[in-house]
Amino acid sequence: MADEELEAIRRQRMAELQAKHGDSTSDQQGQQEAKQRETEMRNSILAQVLDQSARARLSNLALVKPDKAKAVENYLIQMARFGQLGGKITESGLIEILEKVSQQTEKKTTVKFNRRRVMDSDEEDDD
Repeated sequence: MADEELEAIRRQRMAELQAKHGDSTSDQQGQQEAKQRETEMRNSILAQVLDQSARARLSNLALVKPDKAKAVENYLIQMARFGQLGGKITESGLIEILEKVSQQTEKKTTVKFNRRRVMDSDEEDDD
């Protein structure tokens, strides 16, 4: 009798775990599908906005500096949504946009020397 009850509890617990695990995988699948749809939408907008050489340059930039490429893509998509683009952007137009983005995100580096006065012997006279 105890074995049957124990077996029933095990089956119930196993069903709960499978249901819980199944829900998390469906959430993950939903997130992956949403991410894939967003990527496809971005690619389709960029394909409409950029010509072939500009698209190649942007993909090369994405390999080297993914954050800068993402910023340029977001900028282009925003311009396309608001209708600020007259036609397809050529490679030279993309270079101009890249220069603008570079100027906006340019990091100013400064070097400050903090010299320590270790060997300064004003107090000690070694005569």
